[in-house]
Amino acid sequence: MPAAHRRFAALHRGNEWLGSPEDFGLGAAILLGDLCLSWADELLMSSGLPVDRLMAAKPLYDEMRTELMAGQYLDLLEQARGGGSIERAERVIRFKSAKYTIERPLHLGVLLAGGSPELLTTFTNYGLPLGEAFQLRDDVLGVFGDPSETGKPAGDDLREGKRTVLIAKALETASPSQASKVRRHLGDPHLDAEGVALLREILTETGALDAVEARISELTANAQAAIVDVTNPARDVLSDLITAATARAV
Repeated sequence: MPAAHRRFAALHRGNEWLGSPEDFGLGAAILLGDLCLSWADELLMSSGLPVDRLMAAKPLYDEMRTELMAGQYLDLLEQARGGGSIERAERVIRFKSAKYTIERPLHLGVLLAGGSPELLTTFTNYGLPLGEAFQLRDDVLGVFGDPSETGKPAGDDLREGKRTVLIAKALETASPSQASKVRRHLGDPHLDAEGVALLREILTETGALDAVEARISELTANAQAAIVDVTNPARDVLSDLITAATARAV
């Protein structure tokens, strides 16, 4: 399914409305995001959970949203700066994905259920590596994924110029000629299938793809090790989540 901004742009284009379909799509998608943020507050506070549990979880809930916005900004900043730093790309992953997608939701569950501080630590040791592995898998799929399964055009992340760990690792080991080609084509909105194939070839030849796959395996193992003392059925559910997050095609 296309992302919200693309669906709104298609709606604008199909109805032959005035102005730019792309601008309409972006504006409408931002408003939709604002609406969802407001709804999230409403759903939490009207959940019917005990007030003391809600109040215990609310500061962390607010912190999670702040972390997410910081991560999104860092992502935009890296693209604008044309960054190629592995360290900065990994920092984006931590704040944009790992904390928001895995770690903080688990923390919220602990606080809402009245769980122990020790469980918060366990879920940090589990959630951060799994969240990072999840995003790395997403980055790989954004370049090498099958459009019929991902729902996105092949190489869409390359056209958007996303400064991922995959790209940073390629630039770290690329020859001058390869690095020049990456910088020339990355972020080209009109990148064709031939250009996508060229960048895929460079990402493979430089060892970037293998390095990211190895990192996914390492992070997955770290997440699995963090839950060895968690009792069932929770451990099985968390283990299944590891597979769902990292061994996926969409």
